[in-house]
Amino acid sequence: MTFFVVSQSVKNAHPMESNLSPDHQNKCSLYNFNHYLILDTNVILDQMDILEESALGNVIILHTVLKEVKHRSLPIYKRLYSIIDNPSRYFFVFTNDHHKDTYILQEDCELINDYNDRCIRKACSWYMRHLPREKFVFLTDDANNRALALEEGILSCSISQYVEHLNNNSILQDKLSRKEFFIDSNTKDVFPPHLTTVELLNGIKEGKLHQGTFRASRDNFLEGYISVDAFDKAVIVQGRDGLNRAVDGDIVVVELFKEEDWISPSEIILEDEGVAEENIDEIELKEWELKKSTHKKKGEIKPTGRVVGIIRRKWRQYCGILQGGMDGLYQLFVPSDKSIPKIRIETRQAEFLRTQKLIVTIDSWPRYSRYPHGHFVRALGKIGDQTTENEVILLEHDVPHSQFSEEVLSCLPKLPWIITEEDVKRRVDLRHIDICSVDPPGCTDIDDALHCRLIGNDYLEVGVHIADVSHFIRPGTAIDIEAASRATTVYLVNKRIDMVPELLSSNLCSLRGGEERFAFSCIWEMDKNANILNTRFHKSIIQSRKAMTYEEAQITIDDKSKTDSIAESLRNLNMLAKILKKRRLEKGALVLASPEVKIMMDSETMEPLDVEVKKLFETNSMVEEFMLLANISVAEKILEDFPECAMLRRHPTPPTSNFDPLIKAGRHLGFEIQIDCGKNLAQSLDDAEKPNNPYLNTMLRILATRCMLQAVYFASGAFQKDEYYHYGLAVPLYTHFTSPIRRYADIIVHRLLAVSCGSDSTYPDLLDKEKTNNLCQNLNYRNRMAQYAGRASVAFNTHLFFKGKIQDEDGYILYVRKNALQILIPKYGLECTLFLAQKGESSNVFEYNEEDQTQKAGDIVLHSFDPVKVRLCIDSNNIQHEKFALQLVAPYIDGFSVKPLNEMEVDENKTGHIEKKRKMPGEGNKKKSKKKQ
Repeated sequence: MTFFVVSQSVKNAHPMESNLSPDHQNKCSLYNFNHYLILDTNVILDQMDILEESALGNVIILHTVLKEVKHRSLPIYKRLYSIIDNPSRYFFVFTNDHHKDTYILQEDCELINDYNDRCIRKACSWYMRHLPREKFVFLTDDANNRALALEEGILSCSISQYVEHLNNNSILQDKLSRKEFFIDSNTKDVFPPHLTTVELLNGIKEGKLHQGTFRASRDNFLEGYISVDAFDKAVIVQGRDGLNRAVDGDIVVVELFKEEDWISPSEIILEDEGVAEENIDEIELKEWELKKSTHKKKGEIKPTGRVVGIIRRKWRQYCGILQGGMDGLYQLFVPSDKSIPKIRIETRQAEFLRTQKLIVTIDSWPRYSRYPHGHFVRALGKIGDQTTENEVILLEHDVPHSQFSEEVLSCLPKLPWIITEEDVKRRVDLRHIDICSVDPPGCTDIDDALHCRLIGNDYLEVGVHIADVSHFIRPGTAIDIEAASRATTVYLVNKRIDMVPELLSSNLCSLRGGEERFAFSCIWEMDKNANILNTRFHKSIIQSRKAMTYEEAQITIDDKSKTDSIAESLRNLNMLAKILKKRRLEKGALVLASPEVKIMMDSETMEPLDVEVKKLFETNSMVEEFMLLANISVAEKILEDFPECAMLRRHPTPPTSNFDPLIKAGRHLGFEIQIDCGKNLAQSLDDAEKPNNPYLNTMLRILATRCMLQAVYFASGAFQKDEYYHYGLAVPLYTHFTSPIRRYADIIVHRLLAVSCGSDSTYPDLLDKEKTNNLCQNLNYRNRMAQYAGRASVAFNTHLFFKGKIQDEDGYILYVRKNALQILIPKYGLECTLFLAQKGESSNVFEYNEEDQTQKAGDIVLHSFDPVKVRLCIDSNNIQHEKFALQLVAPYIDGFSVKPLNEMEVDENKTGHIEKKRKMPGEGNKKKSKKKQ
């Protein structure tokens, strides 16, 4: 069978072998004969999850449709092309708009959609004439187009009709995207209607309405915030009318209330516990609780309004589980991301899917439905399985994690890799210098190494040597495009998702001890007061003498009996680093705090053995200071040579409103936090100490961290010079040069620096400000998602470690809420919620003082940062959102607190009821580990 494909000329048609197969059978009971399928644009845009199933084959994609799909959704276009490229799927592209018998002109005043529909029908009719012995079925969900097709004698039906009549269709029916609903006339609206597009645009133009991005609260499912350019503070929206079917990330239009109706953010935590579509009573009760807690606190009132329309949906595929307790065809899907509402889906395999982590996508959200409607995409694996949970974390945070393609792998150098005489001629040979690396234990992707040696009696030569990844990754190659897309290496607790293949990340680019490697070196000449006298950059060849951990380097420095060149080098580096850090802090650099958790894993079972806050050494700070200095020095060099297209990193000054929680917390403790500049903020944090509460200063710094904006990459030509400033580091200029194995930004910076040094030539994209800026947007997004994925992995493994354990731990109150306390547990770097009342209700034990932000019970008053002791265990009632359940142990409050565990055991022993001793962290596992040893 021959199908005609036409190249550029509409007249010169030539036969071309197609991907269609006479052996494939489309078995649909609507048509008792074999047939070929022709699809319209919306079927592809809406039903890609169906098309990716192997049940459908012998599909003809018209070029008219392909162009429209590409114009309307690039991600769907890419998914479609991967199917077309797979010869086993039997998908074929026919260039109908370049064929003499199927090309038609657009009529005057004809809408583009009507024209495209007419082109599709013309191609269907041509196929029927061209191959009269074959049968063709046109699939379209447009009822009008379907009717016109039938009038023209073209077999046509909707995708849902077609799928429902396929053999073994239960899984396919679950994957149908349904946007047409038959509404009973008695159905009541749950949400107000959205304004029309014309009304929204006119309202924005006239300034009566405002456009912004909606962000849902993670603590309160009936509250959200909209970032609007016209206001410094985000606009608050509350309740069903306020949120009006907005989903986190949507671009929405908001109508502001009168200023006298503006409110402060709620101080209660509300969770959606609804189990049925029709259960409106529960949501009304929650709204009543929210309204009761609404207040207008002076200084905290924010613009308030309601969503009146959606400009653009940011819906994506969501990971999660089915909610229990529901029977029948309709089920509620609970997303892993707490900021996303539950989703109503149809499924005929609920019993199996209840055991699985799923992917579901949203199709629509009609105003009569409490929840958005969606469809099942695929099952990821069994709930609780660690591999499945890692997959969920990566998917939820949009982390590219597929295997590297053959095209990418073909860019790698062949082994054995050797350094040639030609390489030595092009580089500065530093193999004679005693260089070493200092990294966390177990690190295999070693980006950086250091050296320090005396020059005469008064001067020191200090070198930072960075892996020369750009030597192996050339611009425009498949490996370069893949690295730019991934943007960063992602670190999970027991898994690393590399930005570049392992041959580079853990071998040829890793500055391993005893191995000759290519590097990019930044070398300073300094006096002993850390003043820089001279700076030079060059590509080099190095041979690290030793790859050390932070602890090993610290032991070497502290052991005065060690006098070898590496020990002396480390001591001098440490001495200079202390001077650099002191000088940096004096200029206003911030020392912020964020509890970093280390999870010890069993090497065989990969189960968490212990959770602890990472231990820091002086050598951590030593390495950090020289990496900062290298980044600053490189930033100055590339900006000098590339004033319009240097890739830099800025940290914007936070708006003053961001500091409100910090100022308020400080004031309650008797400290005045100055925020007029970074230097005064740093000094205020340094001064905020109390001898009786040693952890207070750390908690204030944690709060300060949460006031900050995200640091971002940018092209130098896109901002004014005063906007280059890095607020956190208090430096006018900064970039990333020191981690090219795990950050793509550093590769770009290396290329710029290589051109500056005459080590490499430039290329057009490197000098294109617009392309650099677009690249920066992807880098900023991927870096943010990588951070979130790492935190989610730590949270999952921490929960896994605490499962089945009950223990009492020391903690501190971080925030006082109306119905809860946010407790920080320093030992594990945990932040958990201790509820004082159920379901947002007022407590019978505690009295909340809104002005002072305190909770009072009898003579006991609880303030922010007060020390407490809490009982810690995992609440597994909600498998999807397992959380820590806390009980107060101390201070003891009659009718609310619980006795310490050791006292409970004593009491039970006295009565003859001996309680089995509860397992403490790592207790059971330690025995197992000992046995293995």
